[in-house]
Amino acid sequence: MAELPCDPDGICMVCKQKPLETETLVCRTCVTPWHVPCLPIVPTTILDWECSDCSQPLDNINHVSDLPAPPIAGDLVSSIRAIENDTSLTDEQKAKKRQQLVGGSSKSTAETTNRRSNNNNNDLHDLFDDTVNCSFCMQLPQRPVTTPCGHNFCLKCFEKWIKQGKRTCAKCRAAIPAKMASNPRINSQLATGIRMAKLARSEGVDGSSAPKVYHTVDNDLRPDTAFTTERAKKTGKANACSGKIFVTIPTDHFGPISAENDPTRNRGVLVGDTWEDRMECRQWGAHFPHVAGIAGQSTYGAQSVALSGGYVDDEDHGEWFLYTGSGGRDLSGNKRTNKNQSFDQQFENTNEALRLSCRKGYPVRVVRSHKEKRSSYAPEAGVRYDGVYRIEKCWRKIGIQGHKVCRYLFVRCDNEAAPWTSDLSGDRPRPLPIIEEFKNAIDVTERKGDPSWDFDEEKGCWLWKKPPPLSKKPVNIVDPKDGSKIKVVRPKEKKVSLKIKDRLLKEFGCNICHKVLASPLTTPCAHNFCKACLEGAFAGKSYIRNRATSNGRSLRTKKNIMKCPTCSTDIADYLQNPQVNREMMGVIESLAEQMEESSEESSAKSLESGDKSDENLRSDEETEVPKPCDSTEIVLEEINESDLNPLPQKRRKGADGKAVVNADEHIDGAEVEIKAMTFN
Repeated sequence: MAELPCDPDGICMVCKQKPLETETLVCRTCVTPWHVPCLPIVPTTILDWECSDCSQPLDNINHVSDLPAPPIAGDLVSSIRAIENDTSLTDEQKAKKRQQLVGGSSKSTAETTNRRSNNNNNDLHDLFDDTVNCSFCMQLPQRPVTTPCGHNFCLKCFEKWIKQGKRTCAKCRAAIPAKMASNPRINSQLATGIRMAKLARSEGVDGSSAPKVYHTVDNDLRPDTAFTTERAKKTGKANACSGKIFVTIPTDHFGPISAENDPTRNRGVLVGDTWEDRMECRQWGAHFPHVAGIAGQSTYGAQSVALSGGYVDDEDHGEWFLYTGSGGRDLSGNKRTNKNQSFDQQFENTNEALRLSCRKGYPVRVVRSHKEKRSSYAPEAGVRYDGVYRIEKCWRKIGIQGHKVCRYLFVRCDNEAAPWTSDLSGDRPRPLPIIEEFKNAIDVTERKGDPSWDFDEEKGCWLWKKPPPLSKKPVNIVDPKDGSKIKVVRPKEKKVSLKIKDRLLKEFGCNICHKVLASPLTTPCAHNFCKACLEGAFAGKSYIRNRATSNGRSLRTKKNIMKCPTCSTDIADYLQNPQVNREMMGVIESLAEQMEESSEESSAKSLESGDKSDENLRSDEETEVPKPCDSTEIVLEEINESDLNPLPQKRRKGADGKAVVNADEHIDGAEVEIKAMTFN
């Protein structure tokens, strides 16, 4: 007679009937129900009864060496009995462990902890398992959607939940905005972080990533003039591509373009050279950006500027001019040609690049466009190269349109005569002009050290007094095999191996301060900000706006529209009660802690190696020097005196000859004394 228990529906698998509760017996080990009349042997006890599968002798189970394969049931029974005999567990804990063991859906916590600690890089994917899992599928979110309450779901799971008519979060029952329910947005930063973690785990290499694919056109294959492709939607050069670059300078080249960088004409770019438009000007390297007015990098300096009448505050006096920085305008959407100032300019990005060139004294190439209608020195047509200038001072002031703008004083310092003069020689050192707007200037910065580009009295020309900064961009050189072709050579730089944790932290960045998120907030439009940054962006703005007629009659209040700092979505309702994304914050904190631990371990190793080297040095000194003398005290006194009274020249200049002291000094006040230029 077969011994079979009851199935999950409670029906006996022998007689095919559902037994009564009085005829059902449960095994104390596997908790399986059995039909008593269908058992071959009627049990004598009810409390400690075990089924035939669980009542096998342990001797037969443990001696598995003679068997061809280990019995799975025997291992299961022995594990269940070990749980039952553990007196330290309660009945509830025993039932939970027994259920987990039979179901096979859990792993030992100790094993998981050891596995994570021993192999953090390979199992970095597990960092997201317990924090940002989707509450529906219990997996890492695919196309993650973050609700305003800070919980993450898969896009498909979230849409399925919404189609069921649910308008609350599945985790905390917080209300979901109607706009988000109808059009959920994917949290791209979280998706990127999960993708990077998966990539690191699959490849098994810390910090490795798939190579990027670039689609470029070689310089030799480009035509001699700007061209448009078949995909261009607009006529003319609105969608044009740049033609061939004829000079062999990198895009971050400072100073004039000499004949050695002009393999086509062997004369360089001379003062007065004129081109049809900015696209053609780019081909000869005078000013590479075909739209932006400033070419430069905030940490490297500015190479060139273009005067094209973009700002009403500009003042052009030929040999010197006052230039206005970039920014301060709302160019979102279809406002790309907006010329109205809507907020203050700051010393950042290209504005900071100009200020850095002011501090270092770098030469800046200047081109003037015919679009500058307010200047008497602008060309009648096209774009003209007018030589190199040097920025002497920069400051901020309230502009004509009522907002603060960055201002720069450019003074010409070229070896060639200006195109609007009849002089036969170039510029000579001249005193700085008197600027009236200095009276109300703030954040004034002027150069304290010697400039890099200066006038040499012996040679009678302008030249580099200090070596120019090294290029960080690809360099165009003449192909040695074919002199008519220009070959692109990229500078060899040491590859900085960023660990995957560092890259993940950079991905979780605030869209306002561009730093690692602190108390992250995820808006309904799926953009992430620091809580302090987002609240500071809307500080002082009320949710409700009171309205009244000209007669004084009050109207119905109206809600203020508060647009997201990244897009045009109205987040006024969300700002009434923003919730911190706790799941994302937990991931960021875990990454930060692991980075600190790794840095401490590396520093400890370096200290150990340093201690070992010190011990070796001490042992050598003990063998060579019998006893220290009193001269060490004299040496220490001399060192202390030199530390207390350093030489002013050493404090003024660094090892590379660049000015260090007072280079970043700002002068704030009602008036600034105008000083004459001094040259070596």
